[in-house]
Amino acid sequence: MKAGHILVVDDDPSLLRLLDIRLQSAGYTVQTADSANAALARVEQSVPDAVITDLRMDGMDGLGLLRELQRRQPGVPVLLLTAHGTIPDAVSATQHGAVAFLTKPVDREELMSELERALNLTAHADVPDDWRSGMVTRSPRMEELLEQARRVAATGTSVLIRGESGTGKELLARAMHRASPRRDGPFVAINCGAMPEGLLESELMGHERGAFTGAQQATTGLIRSADGGTLLLDEIGDMPLPLQVKLLRVLQERRVRPVGGTRDFPVDVRILSATHRQLSEAIAAGEFREDLFYRLNVIELQLPPLRERPEDIPLLINRRLRALAERDRERVKVYAPEAMERMVAARWPGNVRQLDNVVEQHVALAPGTVITAEQVRRSLGDEVTAFPSVADARAQFTRDYLVRLLKLTEGNVSEAARVAQRNRSEFYKLLSRHDIDPGDFKSAG
Repeated sequence: MKAGHILVVDDDPSLLRLLDIRLQSAGYTVQTADSANAALARVEQSVPDAVITDLRMDGMDGLGLLRELQRRQPGVPVLLLTAHGTIPDAVSATQHGAVAFLTKPVDREELMSELERALNLTAHADVPDDWRSGMVTRSPRMEELLEQARRVAATGTSVLIRGESGTGKELLARAMHRASPRRDGPFVAINCGAMPEGLLESELMGHERGAFTGAQQATTGLIRSADGGTLLLDEIGDMPLPLQVKLLRVLQERRVRPVGGTRDFPVDVRILSATHRQLSEAIAAGEFREDLFYRLNVIELQLPPLRERPEDIPLLINRRLRALAERDRERVKVYAPEAMERMVAARWPGNVRQLDNVVEQHVALAPGTVITAEQVRRSLGDEVTAFPSVADARAQFTRDYLVRLLKLTEGNVSEAARVAQRNRSEFYKLLSRHDIDPGDFKSAG
């Protein structure tokens, strides 16, 4: 028997039977369903290696089933069949992550070829054993997420990784790169909220010599640097709107034009994006393009916060203790049992990043080899104090600055924009982004 468990979905009994016979004769294990809802019930019982589904069905259609499968079991390859094949249908299917779009009557050789290709995409054999070495966990929820990430990594589908600051979004992106066919190519990451718009565009797209003041030589840009590999756009929700338009063009055309250039360059790059924001809220506020969101968010992976996987805290602590001991060439320090209990019980609003910082603080201050419960209590108090990321600290500074400026100008936006050396429109956007109403300062002294 071939190593393939195939789920076939069609509301035409005769075609369902024909596909069942063909696939079984080719050596596959086959399950059938006569509707999308029946197929989802089968998936709950046993996750297939691939799904072949009709596009046109009563109730939920094939695209609806594809979207639901991606939500429940990201990475399961889906092949769509239709007797009414059109170019828009095919484009929509591939944009939503289908690995193949076949027109009925289905050619047997073409079906088997596409199915074999789909199964090869998600095969375990080519994934290196250490692909997830940076992700330390014993949490069933994290294990399920990592299995989904492994499946998705084998495809070229765009993925949005969501999670609070410090949960390990970049670590997951790196793991997906190592599990992908692009693992021998470069992995490039950039934080879209960490630099001004003009500099961010130059970093991403590159620039020609003389494109702007200080551009003494041409640069390739990170998108072209990641050619043949993976590009992570971290904190994509903070990307300025004008640059979002240019990124959308790159995704659609697979070509990039440097700042100040007149020539486009082809690129072959897998785009992963990450954010701690709710992009749906950013879209409603006019801060993020809906068409770009759907391009980036074909599949969404949600990293749970550390407080929802407390069983991982001792593992993460011990890993950090060993790393610090190796770095400082000292004996590995340990937590007293009650101290470890306090660490596990803490809320960790800063997640793994905060945990690492606190452990390093404990190691530096512990007089002996044992970290005591009293030391943990003094450092954490009744509530854990978050260690903000650079992006969070910058956002807080900007908000405090805007509030002080509006108090100084008594809510006069034109005057405040002049002092801040920003145009009035840009200043209003800043206020909106930080939920500040200038009317609240009209009577301020």
